[in-house]
Amino acid sequence: MSLYHPVKIGSLEVPGNLFLAPIAGYSDRAFRSLCAEQGAAMCTTEMVSAEALTRGSLKSEELMTRSPDEKIYAVQIFGGNADVMERAVPLVLSQTDCDSIDINGGCPVPKIIKSGAGSMLTKEPDRLYAIVKAVKDACLKYTSEHPERGSVPVTIKIRSGWDGNNITWKECAQAALDAGADGITIHARTRAQGYEGHANWDIQRQLVEFINGRIPVFGSGDANTPETAKQMLEETGVDGVMFARGAMGDPFLFKRTIQYLTSGHYEQESFAERIKAGFKELNINVEEKGEKAACLQMRKKFCAYISGVTGGAKIRQEVVQAQTVQDFKNILMPYLEQMNSMD
Repeated sequence: MSLYHPVKIGSLEVPGNLFLAPIAGYSDRAFRSLCAEQGAAMCTTEMVSAEALTRGSLKSEELMTRSPDEKIYAVQIFGGNADVMERAVPLVLSQTDCDSIDINGGCPVPKIIKSGAGSMLTKEPDRLYAIVKAVKDACLKYTSEHPERGSVPVTIKIRSGWDGNNITWKECAQAALDAGADGITIHARTRAQGYEGHANWDIQRQLVEFINGRIPVFGSGDANTPETAKQMLEETGVDGVMFARGAMGDPFLFKRTIQYLTSGHYEQESFAERIKAGFKELNINVEEKGEKAACLQMRKKFCAYISGVTGGAKIRQEVVQAQTVQDFKNILMPYLEQMNSMD
């Protein structure tokens, strides 16, 4: 089988196996639209608080909206209480047309952990089981009462363990299987590592062997180029790769990786193409959030878009001061004209 191939998650047929991970502050509707346009087979929303959803949070509703260009997308929810997670499911399914629900079992941020969510589930497989089962049962109940909605698979993203002395991925995987999960993603770092050090891909390989084809397994962590994505697929046997930080400011990563997996080579996009993508993301955000909020958010995103560009440090100093769409144009267009004249 080709390294780039379709994947089945429950009854959901996904045409490819390169996904965008849920990334707080990045995988918003606008950025997901660009990633889908560039070949991401499925994208996942920023994590949504189940507690906030049940309290009628408008911000949570906005986070869940399908983006332009997304044919398949998942909503990720988090929470440490199975009852609250269960109550959140019909809200997700009635307010969106998402194709899948993902459970956050990996976020290492202290405030998420304190709520019993995120990486705390990696530390407490029994809690993980209760939450996955509650979400799965709620999905089955809702879709049986609303058959026109169609089945909605439930997946979970976990870490390898709490710390080096508490490697619990196997117990967590078994709990997820027992609870009826339709897919599992592993970020092969511990909660204690956060985003530092190296992801242990051997754990991904062991998880694939442990699951033994019962549900698809997706890998995350240190796959941030076409070459490393190919390496992960070959060395671990995961069914697909979930790009996270490597995709920040680089929706073209999906296009390049598809090219590399299918032909052995890829074409690097130009600086102009990257900046054009940044402005497309900015325009979508302006329509949704207004110019002021969109421009504040896009400061860090444009910094990511110009990462690695010659003279990028000077551009970043200017970009972080931008307050309007015109400011971004005034800063970036001269560099585009300069580079075009050099071609």
